[in-house]
Amino acid sequence: MVWFEWQVATRFLREGKTQTLLIAGGIALGVAVIVFISALVTGLQGTIIKRTLGTQAHIVITAPDKLLLPSLSGETVFRNVQPRPQSIDPIINWPLLLKQLEHEPALKAVSPLVSGAAFAIRGQADKTVSIMGIDPVAYTRIIPLEENLKTGQLRLNNDEAVIGQRLADDLGIRVGDRMNILSASNRSLAVRITGIFEMGVKELDTRWVFLSLRSAQSLLDLNGQITGIDLQVKSLFDAEMIAQQLQSRYGIKAESWMSTNQQLMTALKSQTASTTLIRFFVLISVAFGIASVLAIAVVQKQKEIGILRAMGMSQHSVLAVFLIQGGLLGLFGSLLGAVGGMGLGKIFAYFARNAAGEPLFELALTPQLMLSTTIIATLTGLIAAAMPAYRAAKLDPVQAIRYG
Repeated sequence: MVWFEWQVATRFLREGKTQTLLIAGGIALGVAVIVFISALVTGLQGTIIKRTLGTQAHIVITAPDKLLLPSLSGETVFRNVQPRPQSIDPIINWPLLLKQLEHEPALKAVSPLVSGAAFAIRGQADKTVSIMGIDPVAYTRIIPLEENLKTGQLRLNNDEAVIGQRLADDLGIRVGDRMNILSASNRSLAVRITGIFEMGVKELDTRWVFLSLRSAQSLLDLNGQITGIDLQVKSLFDAEMIAQQLQSRYGIKAESWMSTNQQLMTALKSQTASTTLIRFFVLISVAFGIASVLAIAVVQKQKEIGILRAMGMSQHSVLAVFLIQGGLLGLFGSLLGAVGGMGLGKIFAYFARNAAGEPLFELALTPQLMLSTTIIATLTGLIAAAMPAYRAAKLDPVQAIRYG
């Protein structure tokens, strides 16, 4: 019986070829817009996030801003501490904390860090810099520093450093040259430059100086302590929630990339909201188009429906016929639209290029996007067909034959 209903549904669609092609074309156009806009916005967001997180950790752990003090009742109380100028607050008992964080299931990578201010001096030139003491193996799991090297290599022995391209230009330094670093506590360190990086961010390329963890500890007089721990999470947009959990669990200060990039998050949310609205109204237009065509088809096919009902076709079968039509229109139109959306994406990628001839960003034309859009459009067709199908099923056979 189901096969018979499919035959009737496809026959009705073939008999109204013009209507079928017009509505399928309308659906295809709508789906193409959805695919293109979704791929465009998702690709743009992915590029922005990648560039933003290419220079910062997902979560940064530092010493807490408050001291824990025991009260007479045995409860823990917090007392605000007034920060001192130029103070460097180390993380207490950091080796144990580091081991505990390495076993956190939500974290992907963990890297200890020593940071502080200093002066980079070469001859008569000097620049204010930010010292970054790192373990190169652990750090590159979080920040792709090695990928951003312009010259040299990422090698950090006790008397070696890696600096930014702008800082190297300002001081007239090349790989193999030496410079002095002077800390606020008048400790100095002579280093040889083994690599020069370019992150693409002026502030970082001008100020960051990477040293080994031990060299930075000695220069900043930290006696084997660290000032921060950089973390990479497995689920990028869960970073804020994970940071709050870690802060509560370990009594440290944890800041996620989401909290330190509020303007970026606002822009991303606005883009997502606008894309969702566009997709919603396009689907509404598609639904109205399918519903109107099928409503007209019910009127046009009253006589045929009446004859089928008189021959013993049940109301459920008539209902199924028009639901099948709606689903087929949605499926056929969405497949055409998915191909059209890919075509629009390819055209955009071909023309939207920077001065170097490279695409501005990569569109997220993923199989998941195509599949989800096709499924949604097909379901929209079924839902839109519900009312005309119900009306067709309720037609009285005698009245339908008489007035059809």
